Amino acid sequence: MKPFTQPLLTILNALLPLSSITGWKTAPTRFPPLLDSTLDDLRAGLHAGHFTSVDLVRAYVARIEEVNDQLRAVIEINPEAEAIASALDLERSQGQRRGPLHGIPVLVKDNIATYDALNTTGGSFALLGATPEEDSTVVAKLRRAGAIIIGKSNMSHWAGSRSPSCPDGWSARGGQTIGAYFPGQNPHGSSSGSAVATSIGLAWAALGTETTSSITVPAHVNNIVGIKPTVGLTSRHLVIPLSRRQDSVGPMARTVKDAAYLLAAIAGPDARDNYTSAIPFRKLPSYVEACRPDGLQGKRIGVVRNLVQMQRHPDKTILWSPEAFNNSLDVLTKAGATLFDGISFSDLAEYHKFSHSAMCILSDMRDQLPRHYLRHLERNPSRISSLRDLRHFILKTELEAYPECDTFFWDVALSVAPAENSPSFWGNYTFAQEMMATQGLSTVLRMHSLDALIMPPLYASLVASVSGLPVVTVPLGASPSDTPILANPDKMDTTNVIGPNHPFGISFVGSAFSEESLIGMAYAFEQETRVRWTVRPRIQPRTELCDVVQQKQVQ
Repeated sequence: MKPFTQPLLTILNALLPLSSITGWKTAPTRFPPLLDSTLDDLRAGLHAGHFTSVDLVRAYVARIEEVNDQLRAVIEINPEAEAIASALDLERSQGQRRGPLHGIPVLVKDNIATYDALNTTGGSFALLGATPEEDSTVVAKLRRAGAIIIGKSNMSHWAGSRSPSCPDGWSARGGQTIGAYFPGQNPHGSSSGSAVATSIGLAWAALGTETTSSITVPAHVNNIVGIKPTVGLTSRHLVIPLSRRQDSVGPMARTVKDAAYLLAAIAGPDARDNYTSAIPFRKLPSYVEACRPDGLQGKRIGVVRNLVQMQRHPDKTILWSPEAFNNSLDVLTKAGATLFDGISFSDLAEYHKFSHSAMCILSDMRDQLPRHYLRHLERNPSRISSLRDLRHFILKTELEAYPECDTFFWDVALSVAPAENSPSFWGNYTFAQEMMATQGLSTVLRMHSLDALIMPPLYASLVASVSGLPVVTVPLGASPSDTPILANPDKMDTTNVIGPNHPFGISFVGSAFSEESLIGMAYAFEQETRVRWTVRPRIQPRTELCDVVQQKQVQ
């Protein structure tokens, strides 16, 4: 394979002709192109009266309908979205604003409960028609900020917890999500639909969830920004759980600033999630104000060099570019950061080959699913009250693709994984915590007085997950146009894992509740490199706001 093209050329963005942006048919100040529009763009247009929230909903729904048969990024459109938008337009016309997201459409991953016309199923038919007793806390916060929940995004079936034989981005309800950047692109998971939909402008932004890698890696391969918050910064109340010790709800957006807006809307304490009591602030930091061009000035950043070399596909095909990573170091130093190169996580990476952390997650999922979600359903047509019930439903329901996609992880959880209060469980959990204490991120950050570590996104998510630490991932580059397509070797997986124009990112990892600092660093890096605007998706919807407004004027 030829070396990856250098992605850090700001001039490419400056030279990108306006005509290359599909559908940009009028002045961008009036109708921003939805592939790249930011919250500031959309709010300016709404405030000026160039378009309405109803126009936004119609445009996004049309874009979803254009490409969803190909990409399967959205599992369900909210039939009430236009009516909600109309009500918010009326409020705006009367001088009322609920919050910073007033009238802005957002997608929500299908494991985050909404108390409305939408289903929340984790991608399974088992919970189709089930109704939660209320909105999840993060959705309630979005509504208070004025957001419109335009639909649910597809995801890896049950957040990837069912079996390794189930492909990334596949769910029984939603089918196989495909990335937009090269033919048959594997979107990775489990927040696959949220990443793909955000990357091509099917909504302003989306919520994802992560236990291990589920925001970080889809953001990495779909040319967007993902923030996996510190466990406890965002509530998991009425989010289908895998592990309360590791689960986190976070934003997926096209820019760091937009991700910061979304994080600000959903972060904060919740009496129904005791992990949020660990938030150390009386008042949350202003994540949006952290988006400053000097965000890297004076920062001390560690370079995890050995993980750069380990970031490879099992057949040694490079998933990203060490050359681009090395170029990024120059960007960081020129922006005022001090680098500490050569930090190693060899032993910690080795730890992830073992089952201690995975066994804890399986125990957590089995025990926490009934307690933290299923018991809070007002309506439960399939009478799913436990993981065992869920497995039984899968085995007898043809649409769930059993046995091609088996239930291996659930079988282990039900037969082998220890109870949460057993010595065996605590042996696994203690091993993980001791590893984190002696070799973990917090220790390295403290030992070298670092503000952050930078590393490949896959390993960032692995080494941060057990300690619940935050990760911010931003675009870094893409593979060259002559990159051969490599099919996924898994027999049920029809996607391609490598191909031309394959995006890749870089991750900033920090100490607990350091999101404000990480966002500042990521924003400054993004502004210096502007990679997202030089890597264009192969599949793009054509509908734009101007089309919707013009059609309305004709009618």
